[in-house]
Amino acid sequence: MEGTAVKKKPRTKANPAQKIKEAYIDFVLENGSKPVSIFKFVKELKVKEELFYDHFNSFDNVEKEIWSDMFESTIKAISAEEVYNEYSAREKLLAFFYTWIESLKSNRSFILQSIPKRMKPEITPYYLEHVRNGFKEWVADLLLEAKETEEVTTRPIISDRYDDAIWLQFLFILGFWVKDDSKSFEKTDAAIEKSVNLAFDLMGRGPLDAMVDFGKFLFQNR
Repeated sequence: MEGTAVKKKPRTKANPAQKIKEAYIDFVLENGSKPVSIFKFVKELKVKEELFYDHFNSFDNVEKEIWSDMFESTIKAISAEEVYNEYSAREKLLAFFYTWIESLKSNRSFILQSIPKRMKPEITPYYLEHVRNGFKEWVADLLLEAKETEEVTTRPIISDRYDDAIWLQFLFILGFWVKDDSKSFEKTDAAIEKSVNLAFDLMGRGPLDAMVDFGKFLFQNR
């Protein structure tokens, strides 16, 4: 009886862009700095230079994509949780930051090598430009939901800047984590909880809003 030929499954080709990003991370970890040139980098990687330019036009863009990947994996992770849709807006933001920091832990060595320990929270670094766009889109939906549930109150002019304030919070938490030397980054967890709660307390209805409403009432019924 003749043996039946076993059909081999076709090998799936590695994603070239992913291969480049992984090689870039390895290079930074092993050398403590960025590659000197794209030519030398692709030569060591044993790929053609045009393959690199098919996906990226600079090392800066490689870094942007690496950070963007971490952001996208964070959004997917929290969205996959069954209880996520039951969360309040405040809880969703807390879930994001906790999960975001968890995703950064596996790349901490690369992050510490590639970004300065002193970050200016008022300036968005070039490598976070893609993350900023995605994060602000996600926050816009979050704030819309928060306004509908009255977790956040609408105020003239200020309401339009809530997303900018939360992005500054994002940069603050990242900078705090980079410098955090506590066990299991407990201080960062505390910073997340306190800063998110403060943000929602400030964006929510408070005594100042009640005073403004009372002032309007007195003016209308003077």
